[in-house]
Amino acid sequence: MNDSTTRVLRLGTRRSKLAMAQSGQVAEAVRELTGRPVELVEITTYGDTSREHLAQIGGSGVFVSALRDALLAGEIDFAVHSLKDLPTTQLETLTLAAIPVREDPRDALIARDGLTFEQLTADEDRVARIGTGSPRRMAQLNAWARSLGRRVETVPIRGNIDTRIGFVEKGELDAVVLAAAGLTRIGRIDEATQLLSPDVILPAPGQGALAIECAAVNVDLIARLAELDDPDTRAAVTAERSLLAALEAGCSAPVGALADLQADEQAVTELHLRGVVGTTDGSTLVQLSTTGHVPASPDDVSTPLNMGHELAAEMLAKGAAGLMGERAL
Repeated sequence: MNDSTTRVLRLGTRRSKLAMAQSGQVAEAVRELTGRPVELVEITTYGDTSREHLAQIGGSGVFVSALRDALLAGEIDFAVHSLKDLPTTQLETLTLAAIPVREDPRDALIARDGLTFEQLTADEDRVARIGTGSPRRMAQLNAWARSLGRRVETVPIRGNIDTRIGFVEKGELDAVVLAAAGLTRIGRIDEATQLLSPDVILPAPGQGALAIECAAVNVDLIARLAELDDPDTRAAVTAERSLLAALEAGCSAPVGALADLQADEQAVTELHLRGVVGTTDGSTLVQLSTTGHVPASPDDVSTPLNMGHELAAEMLAKGAAGLMGERAL
């Protein structure tokens, strides 16, 4: 066996506890798949060091650019990203080799005293303070409160999962909203007081999914990593990210999307895509959905792509562009 099939594979990852946990899970899967040792290479991204809110620094690419630079420089062999952080435009020099089976895409509420959102907003004499760094979550949380005849105060926060949950534990906030997938991957999902239904809070496009990316020239590794790809997950997130791209919105925009796969007894047959765009105060939301048939071949992503583009066109026709311009925190 030659050196190219036995040497250590270098996996680039952000340094956060969550990134290390999810990259470690991918590393183990790659070890089992290839029989080769995998080393985690910790890389600091601009999004990790900046203290500005994501909407202020642009959001798109701030957590992945340094990893991509390392890939192109040959410093690492492949990288693991949270798919929702990945820009929708794929670089020709890089390949999205695999999107493994998706974790729970929903958002999760962690609130004081084990309360749900409805319980938090039930007290007419107290306005619940809910922390999130996401304009998308702010828009939908505020809209949800309005639908209940209540009001919440959405507070912009940053920091890792421990930091964000700490705001609740210290009594500085009544609740925070985090991705359920992240809580699951670090073993803290039991702390969620409520998993938020996509019927009221649509997640970020690609939320809960991971992206395994490597240099396009590394064709042998791409072929092996492709064995970790889940066609159903890829179809779903392709539709969501196609919507995001057609809206010309970055990952910091107040855009939510979720594609649900519907199957008969033999195979997945339909894809149901929902999208939402809103003002952060929740006063205006554009919410639409569409359904399409899934092609028999997992390599054919034309239907998910077209669904995203078509739904985006409908949302833009209903004023979505003006709502995305309102990102004030």
